Amino acid sequence: MKRTNYSSGAKWEDIVGYSRAVKIGNTIEVTGTVAVDENNNLVGGNDAYEQSKFILQKIEKVLERAGASLKDVIRTRMFVTDISRWEEYGRAHGECFKDIKPCTSMIEIKGLIAPEYLIEIEATAVTSE
Repeated sequence: MKRTNYSSGAKWEDIVGYSRAVKIGNTIEVTGTVAVDENNNLVGGNDAYEQSKFILQKIEKVLERAGASLKDVIRTRMFVTDISRWEEYGRAHGECFKDIKPCTSMIEIKGLIAPEYLIEIEATAVTSE
């Protein structure tokens, strides 16, 4: 099966050795994504909802580049630094996926790569082609 890597241009991709997304056949895996824009600026500040919303928009954009959409997502994983804010993360996730309802996990972790990041989201999508 053909493999296609999708880069976001983030400096960490070459340093760590990863892609924003990888498509093999009709499966697309989107790597852990945080709320940082193309200029490496934090988006959403200390607002868990805004960070989550921005991340899901980034995921949607790379899925579109790979020929998919949010409707093709079958699994998400949310890694959060403060599970007590679950409603904020969940509200953004629900706005994107309320009718799609992929499998999901919300896992509290000790920390992310930088302390200002409150959440990191991964996604798996499967297209019909």
